[in-house]
Amino acid sequence: MSIQSKPGVDPVTIAVVQGALENIAVEMGYRLMRMSYSSIIRESEDFGAGLVDASGRGLAESAQSTPLQSGPIPGYIHGINKILSERGEIVRPGDVIMHNDAYSGASHGPDVAFMVPIFHGERLIAWAGTTAHHLDIGALTPGSCGIVDAIDAYAEGLQFKAIKVYDQGVKVEPVWHILRDNIRVSDMVVGDMEAQIAAARIGAKRFEELMTRYGVETLEAACEGAMDHAERLMRGAIAKLPDGDYSATTYIDGFLDSDDPKKKELPICVTLRVRGDEIEVDLEGTADQVDDAPINMPLVGTADIAIWLTIRSVLLDTAVHGHIPVNDGLTRPIKIKAPYGCLANPIFPAPTIARFCPGNQLADTVMKALAQAMPHNVSAGIGNLKVIAFSGLNAGKHWVHMEIFEGSYGGRHGSDGMDAVDTLYANTRNNPIEDIETHLPLRVSRYELREDAVGAGKWRGGLGSVREFEYLADGGASVEGEGHGFAPWGFDGGASGKQAELRLHTPSGNVRELPSKVPHMRIAKGDRFRCLGPAGGGYGDPMTRDPQAVADDVLDGLISVKTAEEAFGVVIAEDGNVDAAATAAKRG
Repeated sequence: MSIQSKPGVDPVTIAVVQGALENIAVEMGYRLMRMSYSSIIRESEDFGAGLVDASGRGLAESAQSTPLQSGPIPGYIHGINKILSERGEIVRPGDVIMHNDAYSGASHGPDVAFMVPIFHGERLIAWAGTTAHHLDIGALTPGSCGIVDAIDAYAEGLQFKAIKVYDQGVKVEPVWHILRDNIRVSDMVVGDMEAQIAAARIGAKRFEELMTRYGVETLEAACEGAMDHAERLMRGAIAKLPDGDYSATTYIDGFLDSDDPKKKELPICVTLRVRGDEIEVDLEGTADQVDDAPINMPLVGTADIAIWLTIRSVLLDTAVHGHIPVNDGLTRPIKIKAPYGCLANPIFPAPTIARFCPGNQLADTVMKALAQAMPHNVSAGIGNLKVIAFSGLNAGKHWVHMEIFEGSYGGRHGSDGMDAVDTLYANTRNNPIEDIETHLPLRVSRYELREDAVGAGKWRGGLGSVREFEYLADGGASVEGEGHGFAPWGFDGGASGKQAELRLHTPSGNVRELPSKVPHMRIAKGDRFRCLGPAGGGYGDPMTRDPQAVADDVLDGLISVKTAEEAFGVVIAEDGNVDAAATAAKRG
């Protein structure tokens, strides 16, 4: 679809300005990566960078960062604007504002944003901002994930609600003293925060250069044109869907070891109402919030991002449509309706710090609903993720490490699911083993694909991974995850995938099976966490899978001869080749 110009701005200028904004966001992201102290930003790329106009409409976001970080940046600005207005505070040139309020746009407390206002004279034009996950935020136990026993928002760590850390260019020192005095690994965390500010200031400088080059009126008109173009793209894609209601339900583990039925096996329900060129996403039927456990999802910052990202990815797949500008226009045709007080729209002070995996499951549920309208554009059920916060004391100083354990994608029309990757809105990267073992008292003793656990289908689901971490000194750990109780869904005759597992092995040979969520626990030197990742669901009848593809998986050691025969109906001869006659008889 061609770009249509705004009055006085030609389509070429709109496209060039949109490209410039995207390049600024990408530059901010790379600057942050290179200046950061922690591996979660430097290696895992669990950060976001973006540009937003004065009213909070997204203009561009860094393409190399995770959608769960860049996507909420407009929500941060909406929350900041509201809070500052209520206080009667004014934003001035040189200000830097820190914000992590999960009930005012932030995804959850550890994702702290730093926003730099951009002025033309005395008029606020836009914001340049960065977000990043910080490895400790002063919660009740070390680390900023796995705080699964937080009873309310106050137990989750420090809360920053539109706090000025620079006031007209002057550093507000008391705020920085509070940070250093209340965060366990303060040198690392404060260093990352200063890197965020520097990256945001680079973005503001580049935006100012654009204003000088084009003039404010032309630049603003071009931004409006780019947002309108993105809106037309999304409306055009929605209009191709058959009108109708498409519903799906999946479940999260919650706390499988709890005696309270309201805390486990909780439904996430989605109904997509397609009418013309708009979609209403209704979450009616989703479980009520859990008042005293942190698996609730902020509506703005988590639930909305899971929904928008999934719809955008399915309807406007870049493999088909090419480059898609990511700005406020894409969200305009999508309306979200979530019952107040449900898991996806909790009421303060319900805790939200462990919203990561439930939000990913919400995205998966939206995918399942969309499968009814666009079956060739979706994957089967995804294998959800797990996060472990490793921690300890070394000569009285804390060390903290956060590791995101991969999930997997379900099979897709025409191709198998992707193996051992982060899924949907959580596209972070793994930490290199060399980096972990160089800086931390941890040894990675296993890292491989999980064999013979597969979601069978014409296109099989992706395989999970097996990762094992050994403690070289006494320490601790906490865990948040999903997918132990419910297997990823198969589609169009495909089989379900395989659940995740987590075990703690001791040097004496004892093995302890752990649930998907574990509050902070002491770990002794020599103990090993073994995490078995989930396998995605299969797509299509497994009895129609190419027999040679099954044989190749056997030869690669991914599945056994027995699984090939039982799950796919393919008989493998002693020489490793397909026994065609026996396979035909088996499948017949």
